[in-house]
Amino acid sequence: MNHDFPFFGKFPLSDYIDDGLDWLTDTFSGLTRAISNVLGDGVEGVVMLLSFPPPWVVILAFAGIAWLAAGRRVAIGTVAGLLFLWNLQLWQATIETLTLVLFATAVAVAIALPIGIWGGLSERFHRATMPVLDFMQTMPAFVYLIPAIPFFGLGQVSAMFATVIFSMPPAIRLTILGIRQVPRELVEAADAFGASRRQKLFKVQLPLAVPTIMAGINQTIMLALSMVVIAAMIGAGGLGGEVWRAIQRLQPGNGFEAGIAIVILAMILDRVTQRIGRKRGS
Repeated sequence: MNHDFPFFGKFPLSDYIDDGLDWLTDTFSGLTRAISNVLGDGVEGVVMLLSFPPPWVVILAFAGIAWLAAGRRVAIGTVAGLLFLWNLQLWQATIETLTLVLFATAVAVAIALPIGIWGGLSERFHRATMPVLDFMQTMPAFVYLIPAIPFFGLGQVSAMFATVIFSMPPAIRLTILGIRQVPRELVEAADAFGASRRQKLFKVQLPLAVPTIMAGINQTIMLALSMVVIAAMIGAGGLGGEVWRAIQRLQPGNGFEAGIAIVILAMILDRVTQRIGRKRGS
């Protein structure tokens, strides 16, 4: 049975997308190559830095950061979780994944915060942004790997690019929400005291929006970790690479070990960012 559309031929959407990607790749190849070199060297440098000392030194350093940022209980959980990952012989893969996630989160937040602030202050920009964010969040995660490869090739930088695009929407949404939820009375009071737009933003709106913004950053980190296994398909390595290797070799035990390691890492980052958000909000 013929199920072709009866009136016209197939709309050449795929051809337009291919032509657009070819044009973008050719036009911005120099820029993407430079970005790839900088980010690739940065990721490799941080991985080498964290891999050089004994694991127990790095674990104590992370525990100290967790203690200062989130308190004693989170620090103890951090030590226990990282010691377990070391025991599972997944330390190097954990370092690679943690570095990739932190780099991707930093880039995503650096892009998302200005966009979110603009959307929180401008109703017109907010309305224009929402459909784009809906599109980004409903697009299957695998699709983001397609433009990453022609731009940056296989490897960690392509994985970072796909992770940034996939994980950025919550940070934008919750930054917009945090600014728009600031009580109007406080904004009007700042206007009454003659505050400029900059003073109003940095002394009233952003400080009050910090807990909501931190919730967005927390969600960005969780989404970045959820891309780890998918990004391993284009050479990201790390814990996702261990899962992908276990799938290819039919080794369910190794796959579950790496999956549990991702969960432990997610729990540590989640608790730290949640506590930071609560401290800033109190």
